[in-house]
Amino acid sequence: MILGGDVTGKAMVPIVQKANGTWDASLQDHRQTLDTEAEVVEFEKRVMNRGYYPIRVSDEEYVAMQDDPVLVDKRFKEVMLDGTERWIDMAEDKLAGTGIRAIACPANDDMFEIDDLLAHASLVETGDEDHPIEIDGFKIISMGWTNPTPWHTFREEPEEGIAKRIETALQHADDPSTTIFNFHAPPYGSKLDNAPALNDDLTYKAGGQALGPVGSTSVRDAIAAYQPMLSLHGHIHESKGSSRIGSTLALNPGSSYEEGILQAAIVNIDTKKRKVKNYQLVNG
Repeated sequence: MILGGDVTGKAMVPIVQKANGTWDASLQDHRQTLDTEAEVVEFEKRVMNRGYYPIRVSDEEYVAMQDDPVLVDKRFKEVMLDGTERWIDMAEDKLAGTGIRAIACPANDDMFEIDDLLAHASLVETGDEDHPIEIDGFKIISMGWTNPTPWHTFREEPEEGIAKRIETALQHADDPSTTIFNFHAPPYGSKLDNAPALNDDLTYKAGGQALGPVGSTSVRDAIAAYQPMLSLHGHIHESKGSSRIGSTLALNPGSSYEEGILQAAIVNIDTKKRKVKNYQLVNG
């Protein structure tokens, strides 16, 4: 089971306690008043099911955070680390003794603070350019860094830097037929990287209907040159699909986590013939 990046949530959702003891909260532009502890707990579950972090704050704390981005950043790191620990504990509890391996690799939206948590997990594995993961005779080469985005996220580099990281990773790959790329950035121009075109102020062009490729040319070049058996990608949530680059099957399962939907790719591999037997893009 591979989580190919964006391990952490992207936002906090405040639940603000009012002077009369009720709580004000808003999710997906729907504002509501919560009167009881049970209602607050149920709202928190809905927030977490959408990949966000619910936080309970007083009216004073909420006002202070609106005026101080440092307070917001500090609180976000706290809940992000708590949330990551909670998910690691959940995975290790549910998967213990099953023989199922779980691989989670940080990507561009993930703060570096989670790396130590993942590195010290007992069952959840992680990998990067210097640490391939071997499984059933195959080698998974991972890289969570991406080419630059308009949002200037944590793990971004120019294409030259991405190319160097890939070069480092490929030092651990000795046979394309047993190599699986797990690169967060999809290959440029593969249709796995089509995203809505943006104006200078980051609003959508043509109401989000104008699409264009935003993937990595270095990733595309590496796939074309090395021809791994399989190449797994993410990053561009809107571009669920598959593509062939030479003999390599490239997949992007897409992401709709904000709607409470899990998107995934189920891949069956023929370990003797060293090829993908079949795959299926699924929702759950």
